[in-house]
Parts: sequence; C-alpha cells; structure tokens
Amino acid sequence: MSETLRVVHSTGYRYEGGATSSYNEARMTPVSDREQSVLSARLDITPAAWSHTYVDHWGTTVTGFEVHERHEELRVVSASTVDVHRPRDRDQTASWDTLRSDRLQSDLAEYLTPRPLVAAADELTGLVAELAETAATPADLVDAVHALVDGRVTYLPGVTSVKTTAAEVWLKGAGVCQDLSHLLIGALRVGGVPARYVSGYLVPDRSSAIGEPTSGESHAWVEYWVGSWVGLDPTNAGDVGDHHIVVGRGRDYSDVSPLRGIFTGGRAATMDVEVVVTRLR
Repeated sequence: MSETLRVVHSTGYRYEGGATSSYNEARMTPVSDREQSVLSARLDITPAAWSHTYVDHWGTTVTGFEVHERHEELRVVSASTVDVHRPRDRDQTASWDTLRSDRLQSDLAEYLTPRPLVAAADELTGLVAELAETAATPADLVDAVHALVDGRVTYLPGVTSVKTTAAEVWLKGAGVCQDLSHLLIGALRVGGVPARYVSGYLVPDRSSAIGEPTSGESHAWVEYWVGSWVGLDPTNAGDVGDHHIVVGRGRDYSDVSPLRGIFTGGRAATMDVEVVVTRLR
C-alpha cells in the first residue's frame, strides 16, 4: 500500500516596524528516498529573494535566501506532492555487542551524544539504566523506554515552546510532538540506542476523502537504529507509516527547524504557520 499526498505549508513573519533586510533558511521540501518519492516540489518566497538551494549534512534540502528591500511581511509557501511507500518490516535484530562495537559507536556518534534539547533528566536516566540491565536486546529496550515515556508524559499543547528541553518536559509531564520526540531520543541515547529527530508532516485525518483538503501542522517523530532505522511516533501510539511525510532528519529540532533567520530594521517579529494536507490516492 502507498499514499499520494499533497502538502501546502505556508509560513512567515510579520515585522513590527518593517524589516530592511532578512537572511533566512527554509527546510520545507520533503526528502526523496527509498520510502517516499517527491513527484513535485515548489517553494515560493514573497517578496522576491535571492536564493540558493543545497542539501545539508543531515540530508535535508535547505533553501537559503535573502531579502534586501524594506518589507512588512515575509511569506514562504512550500507545495509538494509525495508518494509514500514505507515498508512495514524492519530489521530489528542488532545485538548489544553490535551497538557497543567501536565501529557503530563511531559511525553513529552524533545520534548517541546528549545535547541540551534532548538530554534526559536525572530521574529518567536512572530509570533507563535499570531497564537496560534487563533488556535482552536493544529493540526490547526501545519498547520498554517507549512504554515508560508514554505512561509519564501526555500530549498537551500550549505548555512548552521550541526551546523547552527534554528534562523540563519530563518534569512537566506534558508537551507536544517535538517535546515527546526529544524526550524519547534522550532516553534512548542514555540506553545506548542511536536515535534521531524526524521533522515532517502527518495526515491529520486518515479517513478523509480523496481530494478533500484537511488542516494539519508540522509534525515530529523519532527514528532509532537496531539493525536498521525504525520510525516511532510517540504522539500517535508509535505508528509511522504511509501517512507520514519526512522533510528532514537531525540530532534534534535545531537541525531541522522549518524556517529560521535574522533581520534588521524591525523591532520584533511574529510568526504564523498553516499546513494543508490532501490525500490524492
């Protein structure tokens, strides 16, 4: 089975007092790989801007652009059509000896190292260490850690920001998809399982009719390595399938934020986001 999906992601800034120049990076173009094929992709920027597109260290398409005229608002619209054909069966047979080998520790070091956004709270670190002592395989530990996080933290918008750390989320006991992903990534790294952050989109209503546009939002989930990279969506009972579209991967949110930049001339900026997803097949 596969899904063909159309995503229109509109975002931008409104500058208080107007900006004279702005320098930005957009990561809003889906990845084309063995699991999803980008049939079309377009990025429109208003006002017209000088731009340069490249693929970053993590494999994400980045459009860097600059505007050097006074503007009250910056608008970026990404429109993509993607065929998603994600396999269900994954290799999850790696042993602890494999994960602890010098080669894997070197090759996946960036996905094993704690970082401020994902570093686990002391309490969680201790609990994961206990689970690791009894987990027969790395895949078993993933299941146990996922159950632990799922039992402690609930999905609740409005209680965190993009700067909230995993340790803070553990103490709050609530957060959104970004927070739950950061929390799970940090916990898995504590247990010695490589884990990375995935940014993209999710079909908000899988029962929506073909051709019916539905309001959505940017989404985040996790991939962990236990013989192959396996997706896990802590916000939606763990399931990652053809209703997920990958835009970027990295160590945490800071590697894959959809739009970021700096500006001169204005006093402040407010950001808005709108995502519309349509099932085409």
